[in-house]
Amino acid sequence: MATTVAPAYLQVKNHLREGLSGGRWSPGDRLPSEAELVSEFGLSRMTVNRALRELEQEGLVERVQGVGSFAAQLHRISSTLTVRDVHEEIAERGHRHEARVLLLEKLRATPEQAQLFGLRSGAPLFHSVIVHLENGRAIQCEDRLVNPTCAPDYLKLDFTAITPTQHLLEVAPLSEARYTIESMLPSSEEAAWLGIGRRDPCLVVRRVTYSRGVTVTSVKLVHPGALYTLEGSFKT
Repeated sequence: MATTVAPAYLQVKNHLREGLSGGRWSPGDRLPSEAELVSEFGLSRMTVNRALRELEQEGLVERVQGVGSFAAQLHRISSTLTVRDVHEEIAERGHRHEARVLLLEKLRATPEQAQLFGLRSGAPLFHSVIVHLENGRAIQCEDRLVNPTCAPDYLKLDFTAITPTQHLLEVAPLSEARYTIESMLPSSEEAAWLGIGRRDPCLVVRRVTYSRGVTVTSVKLVHPGALYTLEGSFKT
């Protein structure tokens, strides 16, 4: 059986998480700098930055611009229900990810969309619809709107090679995310895209993410209920 190699950023993230949970760094202690981690692991600064960013989102690390990263104080509590990349979720299970791009376009914002993004009605938005497959089976339909000012090259990208989540986290660092989660039936289009029946229940996640107070993206993620489990926990 082939050995599954964890994504590069997870090597750094797991190293720091284990050190924090094992008491190597006490609350308030300075962690190794990005430059030190780049040198130690032989990875890019962007990859190391992602590991630190996700630990900060989980409440394990506090980052001070221009100063460094520190072990968070114990009173901080954070949910691990963070923004995950479906490609990495699939890779962690040792499976093959594939993406089918169904739609990639520029459209004009409706009044409701404009209000959500803080734009004028009729302002341009980018729109994509992508179906993600795990070992050839559709597990997620991703219907996404993107603020062009945050990701101007969005429509030029090959989303069979990189996911929208990967790109958006790189160009517009996440500062806030809001979720709604519900069980509902798919539309006729969603059912066809996912290869399920119109009466098959789905888990639907709607998420809006922000970077420095600016709305970056709004996405609807539809998952066949029989194939997907949403997990979360709380840590101190």
